[in-house]
Amino acid sequence: MADLSLPVLVVLALIGFAGGVGITAVGPGGVLPTIGLFALTGLAPAEVAGTAIVTHVATGALATAAYTRSGHLREPRTRRDALVLAGTAVLGTPLGVLLNSAVSARAFGLVLAVFLVLVAALVWYRDRRAPAAPAVRPPEPAVAALGLAVSAASGVVGIGGPMLTVPLLVALGVPVLSALAAAQVQSIVIAGVGTLGYLAHGAIDWPLAALVGVPELAGVLLGWKLARALPTRGLKYALIGTLVALAPYLALHG
Repeated sequence: MADLSLPVLVVLALIGFAGGVGITAVGPGGVLPTIGLFALTGLAPAEVAGTAIVTHVATGALATAAYTRSGHLREPRTRRDALVLAGTAVLGTPLGVLLNSAVSARAFGLVLAVFLVLVAALVWYRDRRAPAAPAVRPPEPAVAALGLAVSAASGVVGIGGPMLTVPLLVALGVPVLSALAAAQVQSIVIAGVGTLGYLAHGAIDWPLAALVGVPELAGVLLGWKLARALPTRGLKYALIGTLVALAPYLALHG
C-alpha cells in the first residue's frame, strides 16, 4: 500500500462508502473512489484507474443481485439493455485501458474534470426531464453505441459504468430504476475486463483497493434501499454540487 497517513486512509474509506451509496441510489457515485485515489495518494494514472476499477467487480455483482431481487432485471427489455451493454463492454474496456497508458497525470486530471462536469449536467438533465417524459425504449444500436463509448471511457479513468450509462439511458427515455439495473450488469464486465487489463500492467494497489472497496460494498446496499424507498433528489443535487466543485481542483491537479 502507498505510504499514507491514518487520516487519509480514513477519508479514502469514507469516500468508498459514499461512492457505493451513489452507485445504486443515483448511478454516478462510482467516480468518487477514482477522485479520492487520484487526489490523495500520489498514484500514477494507471494505478489510480486500476485500483479504482477493481473495486467495482464486487459492487457491480452485489448491485446486480440487488436489482435482480427487486425484479427490475427480470423485465425483458431491461435485461436486453443489460446484455447489450455488457457485450459492448468486452470490446470497449480494453481500448480504454490501452488509452490510459498514454495519459499523463495532468491529462488524467483534465479528463476526470471534464467527466465530472458532463455527469453533473446529465444528472441535472435527468432529474428535470424524468418526471415529465414518457418512458420509451431506445433501439438496440443506440444502446450498443452508448455501451461501447461508456466502457472505453470507463476503462481510461477506472469507473464501473453507471456514472455515465445511467444518466445517458434516462436521457434516452429509459426509466431510472431500469437504467440503474442495466448499468450494474455492464459494470461487472467493465470492472472484470478492466481489472485483467490493469493487472497485466501491474497497476493495481490491492490493499488500497480493499480499503476503498469494502466500505463501498456497504454503501451499495444502503444506496439500493434509498433508491427504492426514499426520494433521492437531495442526494442528486448534493452529488451535482460535489462534482462541479471538484472539477477545477482535478483539472489543476497532477
